[in-house]
Amino acid sequence: MTEAVAADFMPVLAAESPRRSFVVSVHDVAPATREASGKIIAALKDAGVRTASLLVVPNYHRQGSATRDPAFVSWLRDLEARGYEIVIHGYFHQRPRRPDERITEKFVTRIYTRDEGEFFDLDYEEALARIVKARDEFKAARLSPLGFIAPAWLLGAEGERAARDAGMQYTTRIDSVLDLLTGERRQTRSLVYSVQSGWRRTVSLGWNAALARTLEIRELARLSIHPPDFAEPKIRMQIFQFIERFVRTRNATTYRDWIGTQRTNRKAV
Repeated sequence: MTEAVAADFMPVLAAESPRRSFVVSVHDVAPATREASGKIIAALKDAGVRTASLLVVPNYHRQGSATRDPAFVSWLRDLEARGYEIVIHGYFHQRPRRPDERITEKFVTRIYTRDEGEFFDLDYEEALARIVKARDEFKAARLSPLGFIAPAWLLGAEGERAARDAGMQYTTRIDSVLDLLTGERRQTRSLVYSVQSGWRRTVSLGWNAALARTLEIRELARLSIHPPDFAEPKIRMQIFQFIERFVRTRNATTYRDWIGTQRTNRKAV
């Protein structure tokens, strides 16, 4: 092969090489956070991310049903029509404290999640009832969620079984994505921030900088954004540094579409 032919051939090989994927998920979307969530979605679009998984809370902190807010539902429908994914994110996004909790339970539910680990230890019947209620409310609002993601990714075995029995097709935890139809679990840890204090923000920045380097070998990279993240300049700056890196080498997608692609690829093999 001559040098001229080789030079012409190499770009073709590069163009045909499959690009890996990344999912940006916007958490805690609800009427109370619509303005902040909308700003995040707009900023992502400006940065080249035109689709994301939107984790919608049906009754955020018991402030009222999200699907009874016509303007909010219309906004979600428009986003879904534009390729964004609606995901059921718990039901209340709250977990009441209990007097008989062990030290480990207190740490996870009070310190780690600030009383928001709703599905951490729900029994099967209650978990199923909440997921089915959310599913039916979203369906009645003409929204089409296929995934269920527990607040803080804290989903016990009973909750996972309930999600599967409620017809959810996938769930995620902080370190993995699980196809509930096939049982296939893909290990890939999400970048996520804790911004409640200065030391948490500092630790998050360092941890995510290191974690992002390990994600280079993963087929799927994940970035999770909560509304308070954008109020912190250093956090926001690092988020967009990651996005700038991802859009150069990966395709932005949603959990729904990524899992669909994985299923198609398995059938083709």
